[in-house]
Amino acid sequence: MKRDTYQFITDKIVAVLETGVCPWLQPWGKGIRPHRPLRHNGIPYHGVNTIVLWLAAAEQGYNSAYWLTFKQALGLGASVRKGEKSTLVVYSRAIEKGTTVDRKISFSRGYAVFNAQQIDGLPVYYYYKPAPTDEPKQAIKNADIFFANLGADIRNGGNSAYYSLETDHVQMPRFDAFSSAEAYAGTLAHELIRWTSSRGRLNRDLLRCGQDKDAYAREALIAELGACFLCCDLGIKARPREDHASHIGLWMKILKGDKRAIFQAASAAEKAVGFMQDLQPLTDVAPSYRL
Repeated sequence: MKRDTYQFITDKIVAVLETGVCPWLQPWGKGIRPHRPLRHNGIPYHGVNTIVLWLAAAEQGYNSAYWLTFKQALGLGASVRKGEKSTLVVYSRAIEKGTTVDRKISFSRGYAVFNAQQIDGLPVYYYYKPAPTDEPKQAIKNADIFFANLGADIRNGGNSAYYSLETDHVQMPRFDAFSSAEAYAGTLAHELIRWTSSRGRLNRDLLRCGQDKDAYAREALIAELGACFLCCDLGIKARPREDHASHIGLWMKILKGDKRAIFQAASAAEKAVGFMQDLQPLTDVAPSYRL
């Protein structure tokens, strides 16, 4: 019987959520820079594959960032050790369907990959641990520049962090209200993912979020995943948010009722991160949003 890729991956993520843990929040070790899982050629994985491979690495204790197919390992003169279990990831593409009116249908198929630590005979660099970092200061500096380059209206003050669709601004508590610079940056990343939703940007429907619990939970999941992906790319360790406990139940309900929901949320999150990355100029500017 053919395995349902959507259901299989969704079930794994739901199983972790049922323990009260978010599988996209990684317990990065001290001195380890957050990083994406990498393909055999060093290209990062994105979307739901990032979550799946982060989860597998955490469960199995893999330190290498590299993941390869059986065939890719053979092509490098290496071999997967006997008895090693693979991890299912997905390949997505769109195909043309229709008769008088053409339309694109997106689909995903699964394929198996192995971590470099499950493979013997690879070039030595495949087994290196991710580059260590002694202090997050440089990552925070880079994040400051990244956020400032967006040109978003970021205001400081009050006790809440939120994005206002009506006034198109991000409201943040003052910097000194946070336990660390990383905590501030992670919260700001979350709200800036919401900022990308406006009609002049990615046009996600935030108006429904105030009236529809399902729509609210889906958008919260996009912001959650987007912030984790962005923090990782900036070298910042994403931390659990205070609202996680209340959101986990909503996310489980959505995922149990829609096997494609996590795929769609991860895709939308990556699109938001990509939108912000595309706004970065060729030259750096000094940050001006933080008080």
